[in-house]
Amino acid sequence: MNIVMHYPLEAGETDELRSELDDFGVKSWPAKADFTKAEEYENLIENSLEASGTLDILVNNASIFSPGKLDEINFSDLLQHIQVNAWAPFVLSRDFARLVGRAKIINILDTKIMGYDFSHVAYILSKQMLFVLTKMTALEFAPAIAVNAIAPGLILSPEGKDESYFDQLAQTSPFKRHGDPDDIAEAAVYLLKSDFLTGQVVYVDGGRHLTEYSNGPHPDK
Repeated sequence: MNIVMHYPLEAGETDELRSELDDFGVKSWPAKADFTKAEEYENLIENSLEASGTLDILVNNASIFSPGKLDEINFSDLLQHIQVNAWAPFVLSRDFARLVGRAKIINILDTKIMGYDFSHVAYILSKQMLFVLTKMTALEFAPAIAVNAIAPGLILSPEGKDESYFDQLAQTSPFKRHGDPDDIAEAAVYLLKSDFLTGQVVYVDGGRHLTEYSNGPHPDK
């Protein structure tokens, strides 16, 4: 497949990846849009379709992950997370369904939607919203569009944390280890290959959502 590659501000890493893809014979087009500005993301799908000529897959994986506890967050924090993590993906999905034929959407959630994240309250609320929208759009866009989601667990070290912290946190998983981005990619390929799945959430977390998240506050503090 060829790729329309969204980036929010600077194209540096995007240009590097496009160069790598070119070595594999993959065509790619850059698409700049700041998800905190409606005027930039509201035309993203239409502009992407015009650049590439056709669209078959939409992956909503952009998000922000700012810390904030219940006694710290304000309405502005919540709105920013909702706009980037839930509302913008919904707008893109709605435009995508309107402009393309048979196609597939994958939303990237978080295994923490099965419980709580008291250290990132605005973030988890926004991901909960995207989780509900995944179910609603799966029904609304059927049968032409399949909408599914992936809920990653411990895949990449949190910003500012070293590998030892991540390895220690991995002990909370039934598998006693963390995953890597290849695990997410394999789940995405599975969802894209299936022609009889919609409204599903695949938890790529080594079973972590089955334990502490189902019992209340999680230990990631």
